[in-house]
Amino acid sequence: MIDRREVLKNAMMGGVALSLFSPAAVLAADDPYLRFVHPELRDMAKYFGTMAGNNTPFTMANLPERRAGMARFSRPLRKDVPVEKRTIPGAKGQPDLTFQLINAAPGEARAAIVDMHGGGFIMGDAMGDVAGLQDICAELGTVAISVEYRLAPETTWAGSVEDNYAALKWLHANAASVGADPARIAVMGGSAGGGHAALLAITARDRGEVPIAFQCLIYPMLDDRTGTSRKMPDHVGKLVWTPESNRFGWKSFLGQEPGRAKAPKGSVPARLADLSGLPPAFIGVGSLDLFHDEDVEYARRLNRAGVGCELIVIPGAFHGFDMAGLINPKNRVAKWFNAAKLDALRRGLGIASA
Repeated sequence: MIDRREVLKNAMMGGVALSLFSPAAVLAADDPYLRFVHPELRDMAKYFGTMAGNNTPFTMANLPERRAGMARFSRPLRKDVPVEKRTIPGAKGQPDLTFQLINAAPGEARAAIVDMHGGGFIMGDAMGDVAGLQDICAELGTVAISVEYRLAPETTWAGSVEDNYAALKWLHANAASVGADPARIAVMGGSAGGGHAALLAITARDRGEVPIAFQCLIYPMLDDRTGTSRKMPDHVGKLVWTPESNRFGWKSFLGQEPGRAKAPKGSVPARLADLSGLPPAFIGVGSLDLFHDEDVEYARRLNRAGVGCELIVIPGAFHGFDMAGLINPKNRVAKWFNAAKLDALRRGLGIASA
């Protein structure tokens, strides 16, 4: 039997995790920056993070290598939760769309999740989230799909939004065939996937064709002004995903320099003037995450607009900190955070507690 924790740990120690974002020397055990990091996350920070200033910036030349590194980082799949690849017609004028269908159960009416993977809008694939979705489906008894949206810069935001919306429409229209309840669909994602999930919720609201019950946003990437026209405190965004990385990701996604006075309409969740009518939300982020301020502000604006939003901020946590639980299941910070995410999905999708 494959030990998924050991596979992940070996990948991290071997430098694969580092190569995804800022491939450089790991933090020294006595690095003064570690005083900002939660004690239970310091060991992970030494291997998973790197100090800004030591990193090699993203470029078009090294992007293929970064993408290959992220693909090697995928977790092995479970055998007890079925997964199948599906291809459907894309939106009008768009290419066919592929996604991974997880835990289908024809004849039932289970809550369902449409998930978008992370990777700064420029990396990652649908398979990268499947193992985690299998765990969620096994725990909550849900159906899920992981969308293979097109990446930037080859495709800008307008194309990937249509990809994700096509997947949502397909799930809603074909709910009975996969055992999903069309009235209980959540959108979910981490990092850039969280940004995609927020954009999908906005798109669904504006088009009025498919109801979304809940949005689960894990340290979502919501605002192109972060690290561009809006400077962050020096201790924020030092680990894993930096302002430099963020600028490259947003420039690729928008097709223009980020942080301008105006962005293309419908491309940046945080720039949306009216957040009313969106589905209830859960947002979780660490205090050291580059996205901390934008996520807290988005949660505040949702609540002010009458959209119930649960916000969790983990002191001393950096981008991707919740993966600590895959290496050490006893890590209390990751364990508590992941349990809070599951509880939020239960409430948002009307799933009875076990």
